[in-house]
Amino acid sequence: MPVANSLGEISRSIRPGQVAHTLAAIEGNWPAGAPPLPEIIGDFPLGANALFHLLSVSSICGARLVQQPEILLWLAKPETCADRRGYGRMLTDLHNLAGREAVATNNFRILRRWKGREMVRIALREVAGAAPLEETILELSQLADICLTKVFDYWDETFRQRWGSPESKFAIIGLGKLGGRELNHSSDVDLIFVYSEEGQLTAKFSYHEWFTRLGNKIIETFAASDPVGSLFRVDLRLRPEGREGPLVRSLESMENYYAGFGEMWERLVLIKARWICGDRELAYDFLRQLQPFVFPKSPTPDLLEEVAAIKNRIERDIVGFEERGRNVKLGVGGIREVEFVVQALQLLHAARHPFLQEAGTLKAIRGLAELEFLPNEAAGQLETAYSFLRRVEHRLQIEAEQQTHTVPETGEALETLARSLGFDGSAALMAKLREQMQRVRAIFTRVVGESTLIKDAAPEIFGRFRDPAQAMKTIAQVGESGAGFHVAPRTRQIFRKLRPQLLHWLSRAADPDTTLIQFVRFVEAYGFRSLLFELLAANPRLLELLIKTFDASEAAGTRLIRRPQLLEELTRSGMLDRVFDIPQHLERLSSLGATSADLDPVRIYRHRELLRILLRDVLDLTPLPQLIAQQNDLAEACLLFLDRLLNPEQSLTIVALGKFGGREIGYGADLDVLFIGEDARAAQGLIAGLAQRTAEGRIALLDPRLRPEGEKGPLVCSLEMFRRYAESRAQFWELQTLTRARALNGPLRFEFEALAKELWRQAGERGDLVRQIENMLVRIANERGSGNDFFDFKTGIGGMIEAEFMVQALQMQQRVWEPNCVEAIAKLARRKVLEKRDAENLRDAYIFLRKVESVLRRWQFRSVSTLPPAHDEEERFVRRMKFATIEEFRAPYGKARETVHSLRMRYLGE
Repeated sequence: MPVANSLGEISRSIRPGQVAHTLAAIEGNWPAGAPPLPEIIGDFPLGANALFHLLSVSSICGARLVQQPEILLWLAKPETCADRRGYGRMLTDLHNLAGREAVATNNFRILRRWKGREMVRIALREVAGAAPLEETILELSQLADICLTKVFDYWDETFRQRWGSPESKFAIIGLGKLGGRELNHSSDVDLIFVYSEEGQLTAKFSYHEWFTRLGNKIIETFAASDPVGSLFRVDLRLRPEGREGPLVRSLESMENYYAGFGEMWERLVLIKARWICGDRELAYDFLRQLQPFVFPKSPTPDLLEEVAAIKNRIERDIVGFEERGRNVKLGVGGIREVEFVVQALQLLHAARHPFLQEAGTLKAIRGLAELEFLPNEAAGQLETAYSFLRRVEHRLQIEAEQQTHTVPETGEALETLARSLGFDGSAALMAKLREQMQRVRAIFTRVVGESTLIKDAAPEIFGRFRDPAQAMKTIAQVGESGAGFHVAPRTRQIFRKLRPQLLHWLSRAADPDTTLIQFVRFVEAYGFRSLLFELLAANPRLLELLIKTFDASEAAGTRLIRRPQLLEELTRSGMLDRVFDIPQHLERLSSLGATSADLDPVRIYRHRELLRILLRDVLDLTPLPQLIAQQNDLAEACLLFLDRLLNPEQSLTIVALGKFGGREIGYGADLDVLFIGEDARAAQGLIAGLAQRTAEGRIALLDPRLRPEGEKGPLVCSLEMFRRYAESRAQFWELQTLTRARALNGPLRFEFEALAKELWRQAGERGDLVRQIENMLVRIANERGSGNDFFDFKTGIGGMIEAEFMVQALQMQQRVWEPNCVEAIAKLARRKVLEKRDAENLRDAYIFLRKVESVLRRWQFRSVSTLPPAHDEEERFVRRMKFATIEEFRAPYGKARETVHSLRMRYLGE
């Protein structure tokens, strides 16, 4: 008769449906000739209810019994589950199971089968109440010890036969729960691989390489999958330097690392270190050698604070706020807090009391109470809480042997957990959980305290971040160890001193989140954190400059991150205070050794000098008109230098137009040019050389579209061709552009300027000049506007272009030749064309709008014509403009626009 129909006790199990389904599947695979399954269950040594309990809470154990029903027959033997199994008995059982077959055969299949059935036996004894917690965690640890030993022994012997035997010894050291002999049902096994001394097997095969191969093979074996089942997850991330460190180290290398770079968290880890397999004497030497580091005779004053800080980071970075009360391992008052209380007291006292140098948590609690370093009541509460939380953790993991530590919020899973632990319902379980975790947290706070490492930051500072929790996490990680790097204690100490200033400047940034990310990227790119932190601590203005630069310009920040050494190059010896004119730039460029085949020195120079100008900008060391003139001189010098380098005959006359001609280009601007002459190939080569991008970026983009006939016309035109076109076919706006024409070099430089002035003056005599200007303004607004005039600071009513066109119209009418707009306003005022007050108002309004453009272009070195439409982007922009709010910015912005438009209407309205 089927089991599901013959045993009424199933209906009283926690999950009767799952139990019945599993038993039916087992019965379907039941071995021929074996006693009937109902008989086995009826006479089960621990009782049928114990089996039903296991099948209710562990699908993985049920799956093993379905796949290998003989495990159930083995469990049905009275001696199998009668009492705890020691290491020797477990090892004997493995050998009996293997018989004459080698344990390593077929990917260690015997070892895997043995491990799987042991996991079922241990889980069964635990849920049946036949094994206390200490027996369970000890047996799980012995299970891992044996698996590691068997795998190590096999590959060690195999490698020695294959490649020879190093004279150096090798040992595997267990850490964490494995080291403390307190594994759970889904623990990783944390390991360190150590060998005794360096040496060479052959001239090309070192001991280090031999042991690295051995370590990799051990890891590969444990990671391999197999239908029979898995072994253990091996984790070596707790080794010196984590993932980035060598897999194996010599004893001397271990000593040097921990002496020079060992951190608090590594002390906590090494408290639980113990020999697992390999050479026992080497393991003893390793542990003895590290004893002064692990148990310092004179603990530092901030020891407890560092422990508290580690716990804070765990809660903040790994657990998250939502699960802090339900994560029994890492949450508030969880298992890790019990361990930290014990380990903190061990760090303080175990150097003088070797009795306390105990890897196991429960034994250490009792030792601390015995020596009166922990009150008996607190010790009892910790032991009770630890045992309860470990039981909860085990029931969560028994289900699928997965690394889960979080109690479900609601639902069937929570009810199942509660009933499995002997509670009437989930409410009672959660009440007990809260009670135990609150007691642990209270003891943790009394013994360890709470970290003050970030109390130097007021809440309102982190309130400036879009994601305060992530910002706190990131700032904490800057001065701590993490994946891929290791931070020495002195470096952390320096960073603590630096952190208040870092937070101060971040809080004043327009976009603290993005700025912090850029700062972290720079720190990582810099390499030597200790040197950087010392540099910034000794030069507070340098930190200010760094943060302001990252906040002001993503493009500049990326350049600094790519070449971190630029920070010191550009700030030493008064470099930020210097201003270079075009001849000085040309002299410096000539000394770089650039050739026509290698223009990278010019690219590097342009970007480095542009970054230096930007640093002057963010520090407000120069007014905007001078700032854009400096950008212009740099671009012009690079253009002239390249022309000399590529075209030594100097056959071209290069004319600067637009803002380039007016010596007022902005960040990331193209250079408007006109080529006069006959040599089109020289012009093409110059355009290509400037535009070619390498790893160092490009020098500049030339834009020759303002030539006669635009893109349809020849790239280079003669002086006579230019005259004929201007006199017969040029539109008015093309003649207007000559206001900013400025010949830079070449054999026809002076002839062109004379012709340009002649043509320009003739255009200024036209009676429809004002109407032409008006028509062009309307056309630009229609073609380039965004549709929202308020945002169009460049093309909208009262925008930059209207100001420039007004000035150019007055220049043309009054024959006031001046390519630079601001200088032209001054000349018009001196000629009495503009009233003095109007000229001042127009100048201030225009510079304000140019400042708007400069701040926007500075971010990514791209052309920008409109204000940011999104509210959060607009807020960041106005802060970069040094206004507190959008409303505070809009008043002068609106006034500038109104000033420009009203003055144009007054002077050109008719």
